[in-house]
Amino acid sequence: MPDSYSPRPEHRFSFGLWTVGNRGRDPFGDAVRPTLDPVEAVRLLARVGAWGVSLHDNDLVPIDATAAERDRIVAEFKRACKDHGLVVPMTTVNLFFDPVFRDGAFTSNQPGVRAYALEKTKRAIDLGQELGAKIFVLWGGREGTETDACRRPDTAIKRLREALNQLCEYALEQRYDVRLAMEAKPNEPRGDIYMATTGAYLGLIPTLDHPDMVGVNPEVAHEQMAGLNFLHVVAQAWESGKLFHIDLNDQMPGRYDQDYRFGSANVKAAFWLVKFLEDVGYAGPRHFDAHAYRTEDAAGVEAFARGCMRTYLILKERGERWNADREIQSLLNARSQDTASDRATLAAPGLGYEQLDQWTMEILLGAR
Repeated sequence: MPDSYSPRPEHRFSFGLWTVGNRGRDPFGDAVRPTLDPVEAVRLLARVGAWGVSLHDNDLVPIDATAAERDRIVAEFKRACKDHGLVVPMTTVNLFFDPVFRDGAFTSNQPGVRAYALEKTKRAIDLGQELGAKIFVLWGGREGTETDACRRPDTAIKRLREALNQLCEYALEQRYDVRLAMEAKPNEPRGDIYMATTGAYLGLIPTLDHPDMVGVNPEVAHEQMAGLNFLHVVAQAWESGKLFHIDLNDQMPGRYDQDYRFGSANVKAAFWLVKFLEDVGYAGPRHFDAHAYRTEDAAGVEAFARGCMRTYLILKERGERWNADREIQSLLNARSQDTASDRATLAAPGLGYEQLDQWTMEILLGAR
């Protein structure tokens, strides 16, 4: 039975094909789940109540598919999305899996690799437009190094800037309705990845030829891997007008990229994030870039997907309760009324943040 925590289209929840299709493979163990066909993934997401589905180009179309195979696969996928009422809000490109990208794509030392990566990305943008996607995400998973002997890092930045400029020009020439969203990560699979944080991309974007077309796609896990406060990252992107898309999952700081179910590891951090997104009126997709535990079968994958959305909606309701709590708002307003001009008077009173935090915990734990 639907309840107040059941997803609806207006919540704009989306999942990547690679999320529900994750087979549980890791560096120490092979796959534990069968391959999930993209059409079956659409059916699964429709069952759990998702609004949208996103994809890398090769999640849908194999990298070596013929033109005829490509057209057939895309047509079947579009028909499945239409039949099940799902939209495709975002697409991206896989520039990290194939051996050709072992030393990067846009930043590779090999001109042929850079040219191939650019053309592959243009075709992926074409695919996104065919599917109706308004956002195109770029994650430079192989744009990095294990040794700085391979290239000067400023050379890599210049190559990346040149590629982004060319992609923007291509989109303009084709009159595409699309914006690029850059996704940062500090490391893994490379020892170090260029543009390690969202802040680095926010610094790069103003140097582009078309900065208005380019924003960011922050991911919870990628920032928390480096021990950063994800809420602060998102707030800076929002305040800059560059929060084009967001990837929701969870992560224990200092670990490898875990991509846990949203809110499963850091509940209070997830609460402040959801509250911020709802308070400022973020209207983009709430995109879950996570996957089920390796212990799970198909039923567990569905439980994972339902859980991501349900946790978000529970935290959304808790945020509304926090905003409506008279004692919380009274304490906040009291601090904003401190108008004394002398240092001693201003420094004397406590600020009540211990109480605010405790009341927050009580709201989250259902005791308030």
